[in-house]
Amino acid sequence: MGFNRFILPMLLHLVIALMLSSASTLTPPTFPIAMPGCKDHCGNVSIPFPFGITEDCYLNKYFFINCTNSSTSVPQTVLQNAVDVTEISLEGQVHLMQDIASDCYDKNGSLLDNISPWTRLSKRFTFSSTANKFIVVGCDALALVKGFGQNRSYATGCIPSCDYKEDVIDGSCSGIGCCQTDIPPGAWNINVSLTSLNNHTKVWDFNPCSYAFVVEEKAFNFSASNLTNLSNDLSLPVVVDWTIEEGSCEVAQRNTTSYACSGKNSHCYEPFKGLGYRCSCDQGYEGNPYLPDGCQDINECQDPTLHNCTKNSVCHNTLGNYTCPCLKGYHGDGRGGDGCSPDQINWSMIVSGVGIGTAILLFCCFYLCLELRKRRENRLKEEFFRKNGGLMLQQRLAQEGRNTNVARIFTLEELRKATNNFEETRIIGRGGYGTVFKGILVDHNSCTVAIKRSREVNENQVDQFINEVIMLSQVNSRNVVKLLGCCLETEVPLLVYEFIDNGTLSEHLSSTTKSQHLSWNIRLRIASEIAGVLSYLHSVASPPIIHRDIKSANILLDQNYTAKVTDFGISKLAPLDENQVSTMVQGTFGYLDPEYMLTGLLTEKSDVYSFGVVLIELLTSEKALSLDRVEEEKFLANYFISSLKSGHLVQVLDRNIMFDVSIELLKEVAMIAKSCLSIKGDDRPSMKNIARELEVLEIRAKQSPIQVSKIDFTDTEASLLGMQSTKAYIDSGDSSCIHTESHSIMEHMMVPIAGGR
Repeated sequence: MGFNRFILPMLLHLVIALMLSSASTLTPPTFPIAMPGCKDHCGNVSIPFPFGITEDCYLNKYFFINCTNSSTSVPQTVLQNAVDVTEISLEGQVHLMQDIASDCYDKNGSLLDNISPWTRLSKRFTFSSTANKFIVVGCDALALVKGFGQNRSYATGCIPSCDYKEDVIDGSCSGIGCCQTDIPPGAWNINVSLTSLNNHTKVWDFNPCSYAFVVEEKAFNFSASNLTNLSNDLSLPVVVDWTIEEGSCEVAQRNTTSYACSGKNSHCYEPFKGLGYRCSCDQGYEGNPYLPDGCQDINECQDPTLHNCTKNSVCHNTLGNYTCPCLKGYHGDGRGGDGCSPDQINWSMIVSGVGIGTAILLFCCFYLCLELRKRRENRLKEEFFRKNGGLMLQQRLAQEGRNTNVARIFTLEELRKATNNFEETRIIGRGGYGTVFKGILVDHNSCTVAIKRSREVNENQVDQFINEVIMLSQVNSRNVVKLLGCCLETEVPLLVYEFIDNGTLSEHLSSTTKSQHLSWNIRLRIASEIAGVLSYLHSVASPPIIHRDIKSANILLDQNYTAKVTDFGISKLAPLDENQVSTMVQGTFGYLDPEYMLTGLLTEKSDVYSFGVVLIELLTSEKALSLDRVEEEKFLANYFISSLKSGHLVQVLDRNIMFDVSIELLKEVAMIAKSCLSIKGDDRPSMKNIARELEVLEIRAKQSPIQVSKIDFTDTEASLLGMQSTKAYIDSGDSSCIHTESHSIMEHMMVPIAGGR
């Protein structure tokens, strides 16, 4: 009896262990991927259904793959362009090879070749916005990528530059010799265009050509050698997402004849809202969900990582699942839990004691983990607070304590509570300099604020960051969005601003309905308010502030259409003893000062140029940069000056103001805009003089009767030089958020950070 009781169970355990060991080494099962009788490879590329290379082997024409020889050919898609296919996955991605755009010149600056590829896919296929990047390589390049998808078009681009090959850093694509940007989701039609600013004459010896392309991000690593070794014959991989057909799963399931997930053990899911659906095997099954019997049962017992059968139990596979019955002589739950316990032994008291002890131990461990986590978070908060200049800011705030408008330091818990722990639904804006959340400070009279999670602060420029926070919090102009405070307990600072909820000037001008509410007097007042703010920043603030990104999208309007200047994300403090600052060119196409773009020298006159473009937008309601206009008229500034010189300016003016303004006023405002757009910065008036001139015109507009007649512009310009500005732009108005020491932030606000230019 003793032998049978102890030896036989040991032998049984050994046999089972050997069985499990041998089972785990079995070759994983293979599943059919193509329709019966159809070839499932083209060269070394697998071709799973719904794709196919011969008739009746693919779902429809969108999934036909051209393969002339299934043993040696490179498969090609014939969706719209014949491009090589390197991989097809049932998870919904196709890897394609795509030509690159190139722009090449000889040493004299003459154009040798310019290639701008156009890739157009079926609406079943879209360029992956998560796996791809738009990359531009070159030291004298300007590239755009235009596309269409989800019934709307888009365009984006970037400008890499460098003067010396030695400045280029391998692996870095942040603007020196290489720049990159995201592409939006849902695009099925992409065109890349590429040009040069100086025809490569200054960099020809090490960079005669520029290149631009959409490429799989992990497949391209920039190096300095790319400035010379890329070729317009080169093809680079790009990732394309695919779905079965348009419409939702609910709509697709109604049509039983075309529903692609009708096979056994498969289900429908929608990876991208509004872009169609895909199929997937149910849990416990693997294979091709698009085939009638494509999803087959997985034997979880062959792989110990797929089941949780405990000791003294044996794994039994079932369809779509498995069971874990205890071995003979044991009882209990063999699938996790307490496992299988030996029969004939009453462990109730022991198990009870062990259970209680385990529960107490787990509770203690849980409490200890929470405490350790809390301490670790507190240490991180303290570390980030010191790193981001918190001690220095506290000292400065103590010195400014008498000023009621001084910035406040918020705790991370306050802002978490205000944004429901930074919930995704609270996001009201994203940009290159941070993400903006709408928050409600419940403990401060339910004040609505906007909270911006900024990019990382440069530790070497903490002093400048603190100075900017103090300075901007004390800017009391009613036409500047108020900085209320910051939180320094995170790796990147959180900045808190007042909340403005009537949208941007750009949105109002581009909307047919909204622009009708912008009368001439309102537009002139908005222009005067913007000029007043810039005059204040240039002439009153100490040190002076160069905004650097003045555009209609950075002008917010409140319910009374009062202008609020925002987005100091790339602003620059101008040294008091210098007239210009040398810096990397940043800004927005259509608003950039051409002199600044060519020299890299930033002055207050760069803001004057950008303001001139905004003034033209107020006159015309046209976009600063429109790809819908002809080549020479894409930039509104050029279009405006050309129309003014040819005497056809009336053709570009907004019809909503044509009969709402006197001719003389319209002439003078147009001439102010023209003077702001002078190519040389020295020829432009100062913002102080412009603000004074617009203030006078605003008063005249309210007093003068409207006269309508033929508009005849001459080359005579109103003299703006030497005028004095007497308008006070500082507003001492109160804010409930400010006086209760709560804080708010505006929509789309991009805020300055030290060194973050």
